[in-house]
Amino acid sequence: MPWILARPAHHELVVKKSRFLACVQPVDGRAAALAVVARLRVEHPGAAHVCWALLAGGQSAANDDGEPGGTAGRPMLEVLRRQDLEGSLATVVRYFGGIKLGAGGLVRAYTEAVAQALLGAEKLPLQRMLRVACEVPYALEGRVRRELQLAGAELGEVTHGALVALHFTLPDSEVSALRLRLDEAGQGTLRWLEPDLS
Repeated sequence: MPWILARPAHHELVVKKSRFLACVQPVDGRAAALAVVARLRVEHPGAAHVCWALLAGGQSAANDDGEPGGTAGRPMLEVLRRQDLEGSLATVVRYFGGIKLGAGGLVRAYTEAVAQALLGAEKLPLQRMLRVACEVPYALEGRVRRELQLAGAELGEVTHGALVALHFTLPDSEVSALRLRLDEAGQGTLRWLEPDLS
């Protein structure tokens, strides 16, 4: 099951005098991730590297920021993948301590920094949301609105024409039960419009 992070989580790791400041946090996509990385560069002007890894919207990206290829961003990305995270950014700001760690040492340090940050992170199950719409006679509008509220649906656009069209969003897991209740209440007068995955 995919997970999302509830809020940012941090961890600081020191390896042979080098400081690795790790953060894992929820992000909406690549643009938001790049904004976070840019802010970190400003906040840490003395840092040797600001490496990052992103899993969001079915896309992934990793950046070693000058570390030897494949020793920072990719190992960080693998930690996110193993945790089955979505919409997540891992960043590690490294302050060089004067002692080279070698490729293996770097991979271990970046992996451990992100993994330790994730140990303290609150993870929530990712719920796929579905946008659904139906048309009902005016006499059923109040009943449908009550059922939507009980199901925890978020009501969107409502248009009044020959029928009332209600557009709403709710967790995918709730759609079947709600449809059954509304079909029963409508007794054949309710018409479902095509659902749209979001």
